[in-house]
Amino acid sequence: MIFFKIFIRNLRVETDRFRSLSGKALKPKVETINSIIRSISSQISKTTIDQTEKLYKTHHNNIRTTSTSTTSSTSDSSSQQSQIDRFKPIETLKVLDSDGSCCTLVDDSINLFDMASKDFCLRTYSLMVGLPLLDTTMNNLQRQGRISFYMTSYGEEGAVVGSAAAWYPNDEVFAQYREQGVLLWRGCSLDYLMSQCFSTASDESSLGRQMPIHYASKKFHFFSISSPLATQIPQAAGAAYALKRQKQSGERPDGCVICYIGEGAASEGDFHAGVNMASVLGGPIVFFIRNNGFAISTPANQQYKGDGIASRAIGYGIEAIRVDGNDPVAVYLASKEARRRATEGSGRAVMVEAMTYRVGHHSTSDDSSAYRNPNDVEQWRKKDNPIHRMRNYLENKGWWNQDEEDRLKNRWKEDIKKSIKLAENTLKPSLSNMWTDTYFSKPREIDSNVKDESNEEALTLEKHLIEQRSESNRIINKFKAYKILKSYYCKKEISLMNGKVVQSY
Repeated sequence: MIFFKIFIRNLRVETDRFRSLSGKALKPKVETINSIIRSISSQISKTTIDQTEKLYKTHHNNIRTTSTSTTSSTSDSSSQQSQIDRFKPIETLKVLDSDGSCCTLVDDSINLFDMASKDFCLRTYSLMVGLPLLDTTMNNLQRQGRISFYMTSYGEEGAVVGSAAAWYPNDEVFAQYREQGVLLWRGCSLDYLMSQCFSTASDESSLGRQMPIHYASKKFHFFSISSPLATQIPQAAGAAYALKRQKQSGERPDGCVICYIGEGAASEGDFHAGVNMASVLGGPIVFFIRNNGFAISTPANQQYKGDGIASRAIGYGIEAIRVDGNDPVAVYLASKEARRRATEGSGRAVMVEAMTYRVGHHSTSDDSSAYRNPNDVEQWRKKDNPIHRMRNYLENKGWWNQDEEDRLKNRWKEDIKKSIKLAENTLKPSLSNMWTDTYFSKPREIDSNVKDESNEEALTLEKHLIEQRSESNRIINKFKAYKILKSYYCKKEISLMNGKVVQSY
């Protein structure tokens, strides 16, 4: 309810912003806006609250049923559950139903938001369609041995793209490892992503030294992804504090830090340390939680007993918004509002929890069929898929059809194919790159042993050719010796002694 009130308050501000984005004047009548606001204010009813509670409970009930673990039904556990049920869960913001229709509560007001802009909607949907095509291709490449590792974002396209559209281009992003959609939204090319996944010499992320999916880009304000879980959280808190100091000094008047976190990472100590640091020190930061139901193989009901992750914000003294992560429109609205709150004054921490579901495996090193029912996964893939929801919305508006869908997918497939070909035909980095930007001042013992890159490559090639030539000569000499011996023994008469063959070659 709190979110809806703030959403109403900022309705006119959002209208002005979306007018500039779409390039088309929306021209809503003042009387219409006022009537909508009055209608929304008076219609925040128990029915709507029940719907949002049901969404949250359904999400976690589905997660519980996919778990293969057995839980005891003792009186103690029943008592504990009854105590938990007494607390009302945080409401879940939802705009689009699974069939793509707008919820009654915000059916009219949504037309004042940028979903009235066809271009904006199509850009959002286009990227949502492209992500699973990219994921499928890269996953197959890993199975073929052409790349070493990959992580998909199946089922989480709405949470990733919906939030990416809400951030400003210069906002600093600390991602986990399913946020390649954020980079693509900001204008990053497929070639850039492929060069990283194939570890080529043209990889600007890490010069080919990082494992696939660990992107980084100074140009797009996207900090390097690290494998250890939750390490980005205290880093993001520190960056937010730096922004606060820069804002106070006038060095950088605007900007926000965005920190993406999975609900599994919220079980790490760095989560507590980072969120508490951000709360105490201040600074503009949005902690965006992708609650996809699983921390690799551990289901949510084995990670925590409380009301998700958003409820923890109260203990840290920060605000939180929970949103339907499979609803890209709701995610966009929640993220915009969270960023607005975070950048007020000198900045403060705000948390967004997107309730979604991880349809794919954790990574190419995982087989989720070992710990969840594949039939349950298919239900989420087919019935509550964010891409289907967005497409239904576009079709209801008359902005999309099957022919356009086919053209879009073919275009994505062709672009992905070209980028893969380019990456596979690009040279791998030189061994000398292992020391590049590793030390501020290269140690003497390393510097004395490492030659100039061009000379080293020439020396390495020459050494390789010499070794190859030596090996060839060794084989040739061995073969010659064999021929000489064979010729000698074949000419030798076979001696018979006592009717037995003594020697035969």
